Formats: sequence, C-alpha cells, structure tokens
Amino acid sequence: MGQVLHGGARTTEAVRRAIQHSQASLRALARRYGINQKTVAKWKQRNSPSDLPTGPRDPRSTVLSVEDEAIVVAFRRHTLLPLDDCLYALQATIPHLTRSSLHRCLQRHGIARLPDVDGDKPAKKTFKTYPIGFFHIDIAEVQTVQGKLYLFVAIDRPASSPSSSWWKGPIASPPRPSSSP
Repeated sequence: MGQVLHGGARTTEAVRRAIQHSQASLRALARRYGINQKTVAKWKQRNSPSDLPTGPRDPRSTVLSVEDEAIVVAFRRHTLLPLDDCLYALQATIPHLTRSSLHRCLQRHGIARLPDVDGDKPAKKTFKTYPIGFFHIDIAEVQTVQGKLYLFVAIDRPASSPSSSWWKGPIASPPRPSSSP
C-alpha cells in the first residue's frame, strides 16, 4: 500500500530518510530534491522520517462540556439507541445538543456505530434445485398509477447447468375498474 501524503507534502519518507543519512550540504540536498533549504535543515534535525501528528493533542468538543459528554456516552452505552433517538431523548437534558455534535461525540468515544445484532436480518435462502425440465416462478404484484401490475419471473435452472436463463416481464394485467357508474 502506498504512503498517504497531505496536499502540501514535497517529500516522502524515503527522501526524508535519505536527507537524514546524507553528508551533503543543505544547498546540495535542497537542489537535488527540489525543496527549500529550511525543509532540508528541519528533516536533518528530526529523529524520525515520519510526519508529526497534526490537530489537537486531546480532542474535545467545542460545544459539549466534559459532563455533557459523559452523559451522552453513558446514555448510549446503556440504551444502545440509534443516533436520532439518542438526540431526542437527550435534548431535554442538554438543550444545546445538536445531531452533529452528538455524532462527533459518539465518534470520539468509538461508539458511533451500533453493534450488529443476530436477529436484524432474515437468513438468506437459496432456490430449491429442480430436476431438468422444471423451473421456478415468482409472482409479484406492483402498485402503479395506472393500477395493479402482475410480474411473473421464471427462473429455469436445471441442476446440471451452471447458467440460468431469465425472463422477466408482465404476463397479464387485470382490467382497470371504470370510474363512471
């Protein structure tokens, strides 16, 4: 995987390592790598060729106090409610709480995503294997502006062939009731 650099980066870790181990002058190294002499001097003084971390040292909310964040985190861990439900429940206690500040708080504490529950999704089912000459038909009713439309989907899938031929389309549409008496 490649190295991720910020937009203003002119050097990679390999170039920085080469600068740190080189005995050439600042001017020669700056000319060789197409960077400023001050940049070369900076990398010569550093112990590591990696970038220093940017941003705040201890991330905290500009909207929520430490006590508010503790309430939010305890509430989410206790109830496991979705984001919007947490927001509506906590706004009575923390009136200046917004959806975005709540989401950022949950992200900071690593609880923005709810854990997957086993019973959430129905189990996937596979089609029954039919002998040659038989096929599976699914029927669906679709409500449209013009009325009901019945869709029949036939799936011909013999057990001996890996490919299947599909046909989808309306077979019949029931007559629409007339609006006049």
